Amino acid sequence: MMLGDLGADVIKVESPEGDDTRRWGPPYQGGESAYYLCCNRNKRSVVLDLSTPDGQDIARQLALNSHVLVENFKPGTMQKWGLSYEELCRANPGLVYCSISGYGRTGPQAHLPGYDYVIQGEGGIMSITGEPDGPPMKVGVAIVDLTAGMFALSAILAALRVRELTGQGQYIDMALFDSHLAWLANVGSNYLVSGEVPPRYGNGHPNIVPYQTFRTADGWVVVAVGNDRQWSRFCEAIGRQDLYSDPRFATNHDRVTNRHVLVPILEQAFVSRSTQEWLSVLMAAGIPAGAVNTVDRALESEQAQARGMVQTVPHPAIGPVRMVASPLKLGRTPPSTRRHPPLLGEHTREVLREVLGLSDDRLTALRERGAIR
Repeated sequence: MMLGDLGADVIKVESPEGDDTRRWGPPYQGGESAYYLCCNRNKRSVVLDLSTPDGQDIARQLALNSHVLVENFKPGTMQKWGLSYEELCRANPGLVYCSISGYGRTGPQAHLPGYDYVIQGEGGIMSITGEPDGPPMKVGVAIVDLTAGMFALSAILAALRVRELTGQGQYIDMALFDSHLAWLANVGSNYLVSGEVPPRYGNGHPNIVPYQTFRTADGWVVVAVGNDRQWSRFCEAIGRQDLYSDPRFATNHDRVTNRHVLVPILEQAFVSRSTQEWLSVLMAAGIPAGAVNTVDRALESEQAQARGMVQTVPHPAIGPVRMVASPLKLGRTPPSTRRHPPLLGEHTREVLREVLGLSDDRLTALRERGAIR
């Protein structure tokens, strides 16, 4: 979708049953799931039955007329269909071929299917998410899938630049598991440096204090005191200069070491005022802070509206569809929404006529044999 937002002509090849996410609901709008609608704009849907020789041949021809191919089947599936990188690059040496799988093409788990939830468990994030005395907790969105997609986008764009310079494409082996380990970031580094298994801190931070949520009189506020200068201003803003002069909390190192003493003191202070009162005080002092919004408040906020982060896309079967817009704000070549999330097989004939030059008679014959829909 991000490539489509940036101007690519994206052909989405679906099975006759369609993308599984079309049925991941409720909620639905006009028969399409909200899950499907969120990530399928700027694509054209072509239905091929890849279990048939005709379907495989059409997929091969589409790949030979493309700059990029992205697939996320289990290892060995594309080879079985005659659509491996080795076969396709002989005829299209400039092809950028990106495989996204659960565990990559090497290693003892390469043969396993990849599911975001499973890899959140295996990759460590669930062990550090949630309250210290609570159970492991997953992230509220499919963060492994999303970050793997963003890493894949970076790799594809880099490979396209190499192609532009050399004329040569390349194979990209993206794994959800690898992507997950990469975005463990400072928590992963903490273990590699110390050898200590990272614990859960709830809404706290392993390396910075205070850097967490606090309950207020009517809700929750996020406070992010990132350095000792901010700590000084923070103590003055909340009327607790005594905390700044307390040697137990003098530096961030001290505050991390003594978080078990400091955090209860701050929790008692914050519950005395409303969220808005605290935000006014903290922002006036230059302390990074914000309310903990529900999703509706975030998407309907003045800031989201000012940034154009909610857009309405017309759909031929549904009517107007509200979607989160692209966050990529390019000054000269901004993203655009040219196509609604497609109906299943909506563009099969259009694409095969336009890209492969197939006649109406040929398309009808392929449909009657079950190769297309």
